[in-house]
Amino acid sequence: MTTAETADGVLLIHAFPMDASMWQRQIDDLRAGGWTVVAPSLPGFGGAEGGGDVMTMRAAAAHCERALDEAGVDRAVVCGLSMGGYVAFELWRSARGRIAGLVLANTRAGADTPEAAEGRRSLAARLRTEGNGFLVADPPPLLGERAPADLWRRVKETIAAQPAESIAAAAEGMAERPDSTDDLATIDVPALVLTSDGDTLITPDVSLSMADRIGGADRVTLEGAGHLSNLESPDGFSRALRAFLRRSGRG
Repeated sequence: MTTAETADGVLLIHAFPMDASMWQRQIDDLRAGGWTVVAPSLPGFGGAEGGGDVMTMRAAAAHCERALDEAGVDRAVVCGLSMGGYVAFELWRSARGRIAGLVLANTRAGADTPEAAEGRRSLAARLRTEGNGFLVADPPPLLGERAPADLWRRVKETIAAQPAESIAAAAEGMAERPDSTDDLATIDVPALVLTSDGDTLITPDVSLSMADRIGGADRVTLEGAGHLSNLESPDGFSRALRAFLRRSGRG
């Protein structure tokens, strides 16, 4: 059964601490190809209603399901980048009947180590105390070493637009997310693992190791891009996504 036979849309799930606006190039490209595209901002981001003190990945997945319902999309090719990938895994566990294909971009299946989880909780505490200004001024390495200044400006503006409480809630939710490694072997829909050679947050070897556990998964490594690969290499990302849809039967 191909993606084309079963999918009536594409769901794009954004990264932390961004919102759905990061997908604009891909939204335009896919819609030009005739796809219905659903790209919600997760709870608390991009003006969406907040999800409480902790935005769990399960709550984020339920939010995405509601967005599909509102768009009239029953089954979708799901593309999640970074935190969006964590949400995609949750969707696979809770609503796999709605998933016709998976694109796991710049993400990982494993849970946080205790040290990484504590780091996220410390970040959340600081955000709640100080606001988001420090994160805007000194964000994590979301882009590669050669990213242009105007792209960094856009990324920082997007971060600045997100409430500190919402960023904190998402950090807490990621800290407590489950390990999805065992779920990889259960993925029986077309899958693409996409990474980029300049990603220092989730390095290419970590992302690509997921493909070894997914039967028949495609692999793409974008050159010259960092963690937010769809922003730093928008044409390459869109080409890879369209090619995946074509190989799956449509696009």
